[in-house]
Amino acid sequence: MEYTVSEKAFSNRDVYIGNFKGILPHGNGNYTWSDGTVYEGDWEEGKMTGKGKLIWTSGAQYVGDFSGGYLHGYGIFTGCDGSFYQGSWRMNIQHGMGKKQYCNSDIYEGSWKEGVHEGNGRYSWNSGNAYIGSWKGGKMCGRGIMKWANGDLFNGFWLNGLRDGSGVYRFADGGYYFGTWSRGLKDGKGTFYPVGTKHPSLKKWCSSLDYCNDGTSLSGLLNSEESRAQPSVKRSFSEKLSISGLLRNSSRISHKAMSLDKNWTHCDPSQEFIRYDSLSALSHASEEGQPEAQDNSSVYEREYMQGVLIKERASNYTEISRKSKQRNKIAVMQEKRSCIDIFGAHSRSYYLMLNLQLGIRYTVGKITPVPVREVRSSDFGDRARIRMYFPRKGSQFTPPHYSVDFYWKDYCPMVFRNLREMFKLDAAEYMMSICGDDGLRELSSPGKSGSIFYLSHDDRFVIKTLRKTELKVLLKMLPSYYCHVGEHENTLITKIFGLHRITLKGGKKVRFMVMGNMFCTELRIHRRYDLKGSSIGRSTDKDKIDENTTLKDLDLKFEFHMDKLLRESLFKCDFFTRGAFDSSQRPSTGNS
Repeated sequence: MEYTVSEKAFSNRDVYIGNFKGILPHGNGNYTWSDGTVYEGDWEEGKMTGKGKLIWTSGAQYVGDFSGGYLHGYGIFTGCDGSFYQGSWRMNIQHGMGKKQYCNSDIYEGSWKEGVHEGNGRYSWNSGNAYIGSWKGGKMCGRGIMKWANGDLFNGFWLNGLRDGSGVYRFADGGYYFGTWSRGLKDGKGTFYPVGTKHPSLKKWCSSLDYCNDGTSLSGLLNSEESRAQPSVKRSFSEKLSISGLLRNSSRISHKAMSLDKNWTHCDPSQEFIRYDSLSALSHASEEGQPEAQDNSSVYEREYMQGVLIKERASNYTEISRKSKQRNKIAVMQEKRSCIDIFGAHSRSYYLMLNLQLGIRYTVGKITPVPVREVRSSDFGDRARIRMYFPRKGSQFTPPHYSVDFYWKDYCPMVFRNLREMFKLDAAEYMMSICGDDGLRELSSPGKSGSIFYLSHDDRFVIKTLRKTELKVLLKMLPSYYCHVGEHENTLITKIFGLHRITLKGGKKVRFMVMGNMFCTELRIHRRYDLKGSSIGRSTDKDKIDENTTLKDLDLKFEFHMDKLLRESLFKCDFFTRGAFDSSQRPSTGNS
């Protein structure tokens, strides 16, 4: 059939200039949509097929293979937000081997499936952390190595983005822990090798685990996949492109594919993928630069239950190295000083934070395995307590730690365990958030109570110290509070997850309340109010108000108009309007 070159304008104001086969674009041509989107490249009987270039009005563009009107084959997508993808496509979605640099400078290179990470690949965060290993459904899953910017490294198995299964954790100071994890927490038996202790060969350990489920070497898979990740077309696209377009499927590309222009950046199309090291190379490198092992150091056999150390035994114990003795002397001196100034400003807060994390981890780990049941009246009583002594050197039930000796008390553990489930809070997530390696950070008190406030690293939880009278009020309120939460699933009342007490040497007692942080939201908060339902002293000096000021009751001078049904629902579920508590019983949460 004879090919013709002409220009055709459509009724929807789209324009095509190029070759035709009959009435269909065929060969090479240029198609411009009415919204400004342009395609230049090859056509086959009315569909984009072959090599081409698609440019959106936002500035995003794709250069690569097309088939049947889809982005299909190998191509490069450049976005307007500073992100970029180079690799394989299948019907408009990343599929196969490819590299993506996100707009925040994170980089993933490896295998994709239906637009998400699946298979083997490496992810580098802009913070300096890096993971190389297996992925499934966009999450770390299977064998992999995570190396943190601070020098810590984990080599083992993952599930849904969390450490799960056997693995070895190398600390930045050179210590090692070989053991098992469950949902991100140590769980089961393991062995801790302090700095300078002779430990098993990581090469042998890695070789025993360096296999996928089908028995093939993971390192080999990474190397073979890497070779396939190279571009199949080496020549420049500019040599092939002239002008091209679309006819019947123009709306599909110009609108459906428009969503692709949100997460991609520019990169030289001729640049090849960066070659990444195999798992074994990274794990073996973790042994380099470590202090020479000594045979005469202590090794600790440990057993954990959901992150809580429940048993520890020193094995092969002989004389500890001189450096270890020096560290112990320094630690003892620090402990003596801390006992003197523990009620000073910074030291008090730091040691209380450590004690709080130890206590919560112990309590949650102890109560979580208990079978779920309805609470009884005895669960609210004076005997509904968990008590434990935490000596600095550790005990049969508690781990050694770097804080001071303290006594721990947890109030109504079964009640709060059920409350956490009512609030759909997973026990492992709770411990990871409060007791994880990232720790807590102290906040300055927004009120006059002098309380200490801590915030979890992910901003989900606020921890506040309480006076004895406030603790008593909360315990008195607890039965009604529990019933209310059970009856009103969507209650707006502050979520309370635990009440605890720490007793230090000398009898000093510090009480804590753990609650949800209502300011942990994606919404922009332009004003904050601390509302206590009182008018006495409840206004803020206008000269002291700025964008960070927490305002009070009398500063709230707005009328709120809302839908009638929404208003009725709000009053029906409101905790205090139901008369559940007398106003004199309400404690100050500082989180209203």
